Amino acid sequence: MATEIKAPTFPESVAEGSVAAWHKKPGDSVERDELIVEIETDKVVLEVVAPEAGTLSEINAEEGDTVQSEQVLGILGAAGDKAKAADKGGKAEDAKAEAPKSDAKPAAAGGKQHDVKAPTFPESIQEGTVASWNKQVGEAVKRDEVLAEIETDKVVLEVVAPADGALAEIKAKEGSQVASEEVLAIFSEGAGGDSAGSEAAPAESAKSDAGDDEKVGDKILAPAARKLVAEHDLDVSKIEGTGKGGRILKEDVQKAVKEGSAKKAAKPASAPKQAAAAAPVVEGERPEKRVPMSRLRQTIAKRLVQAQQTAAMLTTYNEVDMGAVMALRAQYKETFLKAHDTKLGFMGFFVKAASEALKRFPDVNASIDGSDIVYHGYQDIGVAVSTDRGLVVPVLRDTDSMKIADVEKTIVDFGKRARDGKLGIDEMQGGTFTITNGGIFGSLMSTPIINPPQTAILGMHKIQERPMAVNGKVEIRPMMYLAVSYDHRMIDGKDAVQFLVTIKELLEDPARLLLDV
Repeated sequence: MATEIKAPTFPESVAEGSVAAWHKKPGDSVERDELIVEIETDKVVLEVVAPEAGTLSEINAEEGDTVQSEQVLGILGAAGDKAKAADKGGKAEDAKAEAPKSDAKPAAAGGKQHDVKAPTFPESIQEGTVASWNKQVGEAVKRDEVLAEIETDKVVLEVVAPADGALAEIKAKEGSQVASEEVLAIFSEGAGGDSAGSEAAPAESAKSDAGDDEKVGDKILAPAARKLVAEHDLDVSKIEGTGKGGRILKEDVQKAVKEGSAKKAAKPASAPKQAAAAAPVVEGERPEKRVPMSRLRQTIAKRLVQAQQTAAMLTTYNEVDMGAVMALRAQYKETFLKAHDTKLGFMGFFVKAASEALKRFPDVNASIDGSDIVYHGYQDIGVAVSTDRGLVVPVLRDTDSMKIADVEKTIVDFGKRARDGKLGIDEMQGGTFTITNGGIFGSLMSTPIINPPQTAILGMHKIQERPMAVNGKVEIRPMMYLAVSYDHRMIDGKDAVQFLVTIKELLEDPARLLLDV
């Protein structure tokens, strides 16, 4: 009996989606709950799974087609049913081409071959860069072991082995640009480093590696590792490579940076002249260096300009006396650390204060979607994290129900994984409000830029002692300037000012956060 495969029910704010990728072809057998097709909307990527076991007999919506909520995408027939759509478009040609391709490249141990594909990128990401191959052709790997890393403008995505076996062919070299779902390599199940089918491949791989890798002394650096070494100005001779043949991988450099074990020795006074002679990359007394802008930096620039061009952005300022929060931290920091195994910072107080203020001023927690205003009945607060690659904004979910300890632990985890490039795309989407802390870099006052489609952002700054009038007397108090930038199309000035005053009052009397007053 035939079963319709339908698109998911889209939320009210999502009008339509597009077919991102079919993971099965007509004639393929599927198991119940197995992923069949992915639908991209302007907010998320939705997975459509098989409602029951059977055979995909017909595809009604091709990749790239626009589909509506609950639209029929295909037909699932009983197991063994003949495909009805195998001769549509290029499907028949694909089906015919698969057999010769498989015959031309038999697995070394007679195992099945797989296309190793780039991950499915969200709509906001157009392409990625092959940062590094962690395995080479013919090298034995285990299922789910990392084969390669794809760097996008937001995160670094890992591509893992589909089974036990080995790479038979690498199609996308390190540094090359790849699109969503693009084939990166051919993988053979059951193959290993001594397999006959891979004898010629390692030589070909070594040849291609020679053009991409760089040899420094007796060390061979992968391109992604070479970039990190240059950024951190490290001594390559002090880095131990864990790749094949002692090749230095990106992970090896990251470990050296973290441990501080590969710093260059201090140069003598005469070193500048020698260095200039040894590195004739740029000549003359007024040197310049031109490097391509990173993908993340390009995206940051684009979004900042877009925010300023599309939003009626204004900023209101206030200042908060941090004395009460600092006293609370000093009193309980040791107890807090023992109880929760994390340090008590300032961000937990700001996140909780912002969550309470967002509940009182729903306009600040809303977003603009075209000509619609979307009011969110929850508080998902993004926290800006600075990395070597640029600024990323992972999101804390349902902050109103989080404890301060939960906030602090999650932010520490976000920071570590952001610097390692291990944050997931879903962790950086869907925030309703953002907090950025320029104070950790010494900023006394700044104007933060809204993170679209959000309508407001809170900027924290450096705590600095200043003379303040307190009850008719001058006292030296630890003060912090606060800034809220907001979209005047959505938020009136009165609400923005009162929102910021609410945060100020909650921080100056932290007991109010506990008493909900």
